[in-house]
Amino acid sequence: MEKNFDFDVVVVGSGASGMATAITAKLLGLNVAVIEKSKNYGGTTARSGGWLWVPCTQLGKNYGHEDSPEAVKAYLKHEGGAAYNEARVDSFVHHCFDAVDFFTKKTAVQFDMPLTFPDYHAEAPGAMQGGRSMVTRPFDARELGERLALLEPPLPELTVFGMMIGSGADLRHFMKATRSLESAIYTIKRFSTHFAECMKYGRGMLLTNGNALAGRLARTALDLNIPVLVDTAAKELILENGKIAGLIAQSGDQKIRLNASKAVVLAAGGFPHNVELRKRLYGHTPTGLEHWSPTTETNTGDSIAMTEKLNVAVDTDLPNAAAWAPVSLVKRKDGTTGVMPHFIDRAKPGVIAVNKLGKRFVNEANSYHDFVQGMMNGANIDGQITSWLICDRKTLRMYGLGSVPPQPLPIGKHLQSGYLKKGNTVAELAKNCGIDAKGLEETIKTFNPLAKIGQDPDFGKGSKAYNRYQGDPLHMPNPCLKPIEQGPFYAVQLHPGDIGTYAGLPVDRHSRVLDQSGKAVEGLYSVGNDATSIMGGNYPGAGITLGPALVFGYQTGLFIATGKDNNPAAAPAARHTAEV
Repeated sequence: MEKNFDFDVVVVGSGASGMATAITAKLLGLNVAVIEKSKNYGGTTARSGGWLWVPCTQLGKNYGHEDSPEAVKAYLKHEGGAAYNEARVDSFVHHCFDAVDFFTKKTAVQFDMPLTFPDYHAEAPGAMQGGRSMVTRPFDARELGERLALLEPPLPELTVFGMMIGSGADLRHFMKATRSLESAIYTIKRFSTHFAECMKYGRGMLLTNGNALAGRLARTALDLNIPVLVDTAAKELILENGKIAGLIAQSGDQKIRLNASKAVVLAAGGFPHNVELRKRLYGHTPTGLEHWSPTTETNTGDSIAMTEKLNVAVDTDLPNAAAWAPVSLVKRKDGTTGVMPHFIDRAKPGVIAVNKLGKRFVNEANSYHDFVQGMMNGANIDGQITSWLICDRKTLRMYGLGSVPPQPLPIGKHLQSGYLKKGNTVAELAKNCGIDAKGLEETIKTFNPLAKIGQDPDFGKGSKAYNRYQGDPLHMPNPCLKPIEQGPFYAVQLHPGDIGTYAGLPVDRHSRVLDQSGKAVEGLYSVGNDATSIMGGNYPGAGITLGPALVFGYQTGLFIATGKDNNPAAAPAARHTAEV
């Protein structure tokens, strides 16, 4: 027998975009419910780095970064090219300040910002050297009480003994633990606290990165009595009198009708695990299987499937259908395969990437999105897109590589599993990887003398602000370049992957879903990776999925509750100045 429940707003998906929408709508007086297909809440947000790209905020101004809506739009127009959507970018820009202000003042969500974190293409018009990317402040898991057990865990490949390492001070200290007494003491204290908590609670209690963001949003939902129903999949939208009036969901053997008097909001995480859509939209994967994603496995494009009957079609106009990231495949103890995204190791001095011919093909220190585009162009040999990160022992033990940790942690299990390849000579390493030995030897022979003096005339590694930020500031003259000299030598194989989809449901500036005639479907909204990205298929900076997720979640909740957005004439800079 079908159960019926009545709400003002029903949100599909418990990641940052869905939770931000639900929380905003609830705080503005609406009765809201969130449903989540997975057995855990938090979605891919909980597995992410927790960075948010939100320009024109008070936090950025506090750190001395003078930003402006005009600069943001100039940068996004440069990045988006022909796919630039001015109306939606305007909506994003004019809600950034208020969204962050709203969440930091009214919810458990809090952020920190580094003094500098450059946009990924910091040399482009409108780009900034900092002030736009912020990270979620760590969070005490005990505040979630019994709901902690249902929080989506972080990727095991991004933890050390189950401990989440934050991408701010945590990461800096861990990378310098063997070179700085201060960092060594910090690292020892972190491990000691973590192990003590594991003894007492069965796990560590400090949530960092995306797990902290998901946890903080969940704590707020608990405070506001917003029901978050896990293991509940949206199956069908209810259309009555030309308006979306709710949806049918499945929870175990039980069908549920969730009536929504004002809106249904689709925030189900896009389609990174839909093989057929990958095959159709990605281009580089003929069967849809030559691609891997560390995103939540339940993100299979349910929103796209549900809206087809409404004459709504996924947007195919973007040059890149997803946010690309190189990944390596890790054999887990339970027999499953872990997908490890490579964000920062490629930029470290003494690391290069080569194709099957043993040749470099890209600036390794560029963003993960740019790197995979380089793989598609320069590492597609005999119909297979793959490459290897190469380094020597000194570099491996200093920085780690993929899932392989730096010293003093052991690396034996990665050698035994075959994840980490080893060779006493360059030729032996090449043989063990299936790389052309002569090509790799020639590449390293050419690379080394120039790397020693900090030059890379072929690809310019270390020539850009973002390159240098991800390199090693203690290494001179170029924080991204060092010779590969003394064996043994090591390699990890890379494959094309993504950290979320860009192609999605077409929406207008109010986040209303549009049909193929361009008409808004009444009562239906979409945010997050279910909606087409405003980034034009490019990757401008750290957090360009979670930033818009939070901002458009706020904008959508505001519009559903009040019927209006922020006044575009009241520019963020003006509100910003007034608050100081």
